[in-house]
Amino acid sequence: MLTGRRYLLAFTPEQEEFAEKIGDACRVVWNTALEQRRAYRRRGAFIGYVEQARQMAEAKKDFPWLAEAPSHTLQQTLRDLERACTRHGTFKVRWRSKRKNAPTFRFPDAKQITVERISRRWGRVKLPKLGWTRFRWTRPLGGQLRNATVLKDGGRWYISFCVEDGLVESAPNGKPPVGVDRGVTVAVATSSGWMRDREFVTPGEAVRLKRLQQQLARQRKGSNRRAATRAKLAKLNARIRARRTDFLAWTANRLTRDHGLVVVEDLNIKNMTASAKGTVEQPGQNVRQKAGLNRAILAKGWGGLLTALEHKARYNGSRILRVPPAFTSQTCHACGHCAPDNRESQAVFRCRACGHQDNADVNAAKNILAAGLAVTGRGDLAVGRSVKRQPPEAEVA
Repeated sequence: MLTGRRYLLAFTPEQEEFAEKIGDACRVVWNTALEQRRAYRRRGAFIGYVEQARQMAEAKKDFPWLAEAPSHTLQQTLRDLERACTRHGTFKVRWRSKRKNAPTFRFPDAKQITVERISRRWGRVKLPKLGWTRFRWTRPLGGQLRNATVLKDGGRWYISFCVEDGLVESAPNGKPPVGVDRGVTVAVATSSGWMRDREFVTPGEAVRLKRLQQQLARQRKGSNRRAATRAKLAKLNARIRARRTDFLAWTANRLTRDHGLVVVEDLNIKNMTASAKGTVEQPGQNVRQKAGLNRAILAKGWGGLLTALEHKARYNGSRILRVPPAFTSQTCHACGHCAPDNRESQAVFRCRACGHQDNADVNAAKNILAAGLAVTGRGDLAVGRSVKRQPPEAEVA
């Protein structure tokens, strides 16, 4: 199977400056090619990778900075753009901003890349036009190299190798199924009662994060001090993001290792975390509360957990099943009674009909598992839809 290996690069100042130039060139190629595709579409025409690659080769004669960048990275940018336009539509693909998007570029030809281990802690890689550069050897490559991506994250440069590890998807492990509820107070709660949570920001970091954000808001745009503050914020956020990624990977590995079927809610996180500000004509309500909920959802990494589960399931012989989330937090697992009053608080669930009491997140996870078992019982795994979950009152009406 294809998998990734990410390492911290140790660029020299000259290499770091040149890597920034390559990233800028790829960003310009992306934006220019995207605008060209949109212009063609507006007049009912089409332009694809082949023609754009030919025009880019011609443009190198007039723009020396474009010729300095490795050809394969620029061509790969055009291929990535074509894939994005095919998948999402030309007018839905986003521009790449110099301020918001960190530089990144890919070397698609493994034959032009050489990787060596030089000591217990260090390795080195030879990249086209960048030459030899060292990186921290934190784990073996463990497979045949396919391509390499260089990216900047939190002020540091990384290289990500795509390798073929020679493994095949594991056979079903035959272990019991489990339902997983993702929450904002407790990140993960399962139908078996196992709960897992972690704070990704220390109290000191929270204070520093707030201070840097306030400082950034007061500084003049384009100033050197603002750029320095943005770099400090990026470094701090990268540290928080690394903790979250580690937590999600560990949790996903534990769940898929111990269970043959993991059932989760099919949540539309993008809509759930949309702003509640509204418009001038129709202003939103409870905007501050909604903003706080949005931050809490994103901080727990709901989407990242699902991605990690799908990745780990391939190696651990487990399956991931998504079911509709409707009424899982309001329905009593014991008797099936559904009412908003059943959930007394964030943590306490007490059924108004039968008196059953349980942790609210665990009760929801049990309902999620029941919905998943209903799907598997009908053989609808490809669809991933369970029986209709609706309050009894609505069904009667």
